[in-house]
Amino acid sequence: QVRLAESGGGLVQTGGSLRLSCAPSGRTFNSYAMGWFRQAPGKEQEFVAGISASGAGTYYADSVKGRFTVSRDNAKNTVDLQMNSLKPGDTAVYYCAARLSLSNSLRLTPSEYPYWGQGTQVTVSS
Repeated sequence: QVRLAESGGGLVQTGGSLRLSCAPSGRTFNSYAMGWFRQAPGKEQEFVAGISASGAGTYYADSVKGRFTVSRDNAKNTVDLQMNSLKPGDTAVYYCAARLSLSNSLRLTPSEYPYWGQGTQVTVSS
């Protein structure tokens, strides 16, 4: 069982930055691939970024590539999402999610992640 808790959301102006953190519980954190997803009002949940259990594999949605960076520290049990050059279109509730996998190949669909945090709101003003 993995429990996840996100932090770091907030209100920022266009072009600003935010850093989201996810603190998973559990002793086998380094066996879990992690994903960041987001859901804007009236829209479906979408994949944002993912990182493999070892950290060797990362993947980004085209909409955030070059602006967002996902990282993890398995010693500290943390996964971060650094978001730069934020745009109003990035406004959403952001969720971290986990799935048990040692593969560097990442999954992009929410249904493949059994563990989820409660979400944190990110609002980018124009």
